[in-house]
Amino acid sequence: MYWFDSSIIYLIPAMIFAMYAQAKVKSAYSQYAKVRNRKGITGAQAARLLLDKNGLSDVRIEMIQGRLSDHYDPRKRVMRLSSAVYNDASIASVSIAAHETGHAIQHGLGYMPLSIRNTIAPVVSLVSNLAWPLLLIGLFMGNSPQGSLLFNLGILFFCGAVVFQAITLPVEFNASHRAIVQMQEKNIIYPEEAGGAKRVLSAAALTYVAALAVSVANLIRILAIRGRD
Repeated sequence: MYWFDSSIIYLIPAMIFAMYAQAKVKSAYSQYAKVRNRKGITGAQAARLLLDKNGLSDVRIEMIQGRLSDHYDPRKRVMRLSSAVYNDASIASVSIAAHETGHAIQHGLGYMPLSIRNTIAPVVSLVSNLAWPLLLIGLFMGNSPQGSLLFNLGILFFCGAVVFQAITLPVEFNASHRAIVQMQEKNIIYPEEAGGAKRVLSAAALTYVAALAVSVANLIRILAIRGRD
């Protein structure tokens, strides 16, 4: 069986890294969610202020449920903030809101990596959902021509998902950089609060690096199985 194959050793370092990244983001968020920013600005207020000052007054802000479910929807030009971020005046909340504002600014400026990611996202979503079923069915069918075809197709689809995650990295890092600059330039936070904001956003960015590492490790493992079988 795939999951119990000896090639799982390729996954272990990446999985450890992913667990470390998740622990780090939880630690940073928990710490700075308890620290109120000195201006008492909520996440929603920070996002509205930054959007308006960047000529993006047409972007709506909506409150949604869920923890760390915050995101910017470029198709509908809507920023959705979790209730904890929307109503909270902590350093963590304004940092997350500013990060999502960074995505809205990227969209408004036509930032190329974001444009590429948004263009390929629907296709990648489809092929990534098909990759594992094709791989497992191909593996089950063994070395038959049909099995090899399905397995190779699964590898191709999985590569598409890896490429998508690789493109996501500069998008997320750039949004975090914009967030820090915007919060300081527009006086959302004081200089001495910038360190906490950077820690929250750096930890969040690390989770994307970990996700890519796990996907690459999985791809190496899949290729190792293909070469062996």
